[in-house]
Amino acid sequence: MQESPIKDKQALRKLYDTVLPELAQHIHQHLADVIPLFHDFKLEKLVDTWTREPGSDATTEISLDKGNVSQMGLRLRLEGFQRVGADNFDLTKDLLFKLDRNFYTIGPNQDNVWLEKDYLQNWDEADYELVAEKWTEQLIDDLTQRLEKYTV
Repeated sequence: MQESPIKDKQALRKLYDTVLPELAQHIHQHLADVIPLFHDFKLEKLVDTWTREPGSDATTEISLDKGNVSQMGLRLRLEGFQRVGADNFDLTKDLLFKLDRNFYTIGPNQDNVWLEKDYLQNWDEADYELVAEKWTEQLIDDLTQRLEKYTV
């Protein structure tokens, strides 16, 4: 009988140490044309150590090592848009991994899900590309809307 996929320290570490860095590389490749438009660029991993799971003990520390984190993801910061005729501005965009007990979802927020996976399910190239493309499309839409405000 196969193990039931469940959120634990090992599963969360795999996401944090393996999946997030690989996904960040794919996103970075998709952003190759956007990054030069800004003065500075940061793409970092995030872990939510504030949100408690329902029914959890209020005194228990929330951490990857305890296997009780409910969200993690990536945060992109593009700082100092550089273009003649446009005001300087920054863009920030998050990619959220919402970590349920037996599966997790990936999307730009809790309400918009692009992909759902079991903890034992491996990521393939198509998964990375799907998420990187959707996230980059949304970022470009955000950038376009921001620029339209300055040109109207």
